[in-house]
Amino acid sequence: MEFFYSNHKTLIDSTLPTLRRELVHTIDWSQQIICIKGFRGVGKTTFILDYLKEKFNGDGTVLYVDLNNFYFTNRTIISFADEFFKRGGKVLFLDQIQKYPNWSAELRQCYNRLPKLKVIFTSSPVLRITEDNPKLKGLVKVNHLEGLSFREYLNYITQNQFPVYSLNDIFENHVKIAQSIVSKVRPLAYFEDYLKDGIYPYRFDTPSFYLSRLLKQINLALEIDVPYINQIELKYLPKLRKLLYIIGSETPFSPNVSKLAADIETSRATVMNYLRYLKNAKLIQLLYSNGDENEMKKPDKVYMHNTNLLYAIAPNNVDKVNLRHTFFYNQVGYKTYLNSSAAADFLVNNTWHVHVGGHKTEAPKDHFAAADMIETGQDNKIPLWLFGFLY
Repeated sequence: MEFFYSNHKTLIDSTLPTLRRELVHTIDWSQQIICIKGFRGVGKTTFILDYLKEKFNGDGTVLYVDLNNFYFTNRTIISFADEFFKRGGKVLFLDQIQKYPNWSAELRQCYNRLPKLKVIFTSSPVLRITEDNPKLKGLVKVNHLEGLSFREYLNYITQNQFPVYSLNDIFENHVKIAQSIVSKVRPLAYFEDYLKDGIYPYRFDTPSFYLSRLLKQINLALEIDVPYINQIELKYLPKLRKLLYIIGSETPFSPNVSKLAADIETSRATVMNYLRYLKNAKLIQLLYSNGDENEMKKPDKVYMHNTNLLYAIAPNNVDKVNLRHTFFYNQVGYKTYLNSSAAADFLVNNTWHVHVGGHKTEAPKDHFAAADMIETGQDNKIPLWLFGFLY
């Protein structure tokens, strides 16, 4: 136990000021058990350490624990939590909970036996926290830490403090909002760089090695997270990798499941499972017509999860159309429901039909256009970059 106290103090003392993430304001920190999910390298550990440093700096009632530590091959979470609580502990942070085999049952025990102990834990996005663990439903509040929004990236680069805007704000007041931002900074001067290498926070630490580091995180997700959590034999990993490359090379596209099955030499059912695994891993996005994401229903379209992944996996498929649509889905889909639309590119929250395109893009009167390469819009024509201010 003393080792973990010492390690916690070292981490807190050595944590430098970092990019403050908007998620910190939306989490209900009063919950007894809180989960932070996110892709590798998105900054989950740093996010929590920043929160602990701000709220509990120097407070011995808080403890960070990395479950990668071999100590937990011979020690249960519940016994550790019980000892920590008896020592006066109040907040226990468990990093990488997917590395611990019996995590769900022991979290339930913590909830039942230690009601005054708050447990915050991080996990791979692949882990189905409540979906595969009914006993945790209603007990665990799951929060998703996404990559940086364009707003967060722009704030860090330009040292501004632009606020978050709701979707209603953008649709109803986009001209005024865009003018207030453009009066301080030229968003389009930074937009292209963001699309290429601005989504994961380590971009600011090692910009020269960003692509290499991102490829490493993608491969670790494919080689460790997806097979381990979904019980896939490693001999099938090449098929999963090939499917991801095909998606990256052809996205956005309407999938022909039979053709994909033939291309990677597997069954249609396996392809559907693989699509779901890649979606849960935050590597791709699946777009449906009615929002009914039945696990075995074919999606209308498949996209990469974000534009940085597109640059890393299939740089030959990087074009304006692909980047624009992927950016829109990534930024808008984080907090809203997106469906395919027969009349436009996207249907947002079953309310707004949106056409995504270049600066000449127009939309019918009752629709909206998300137009690239414009600083401010007018009427129903909105700058595409402004949809990056939703979080």
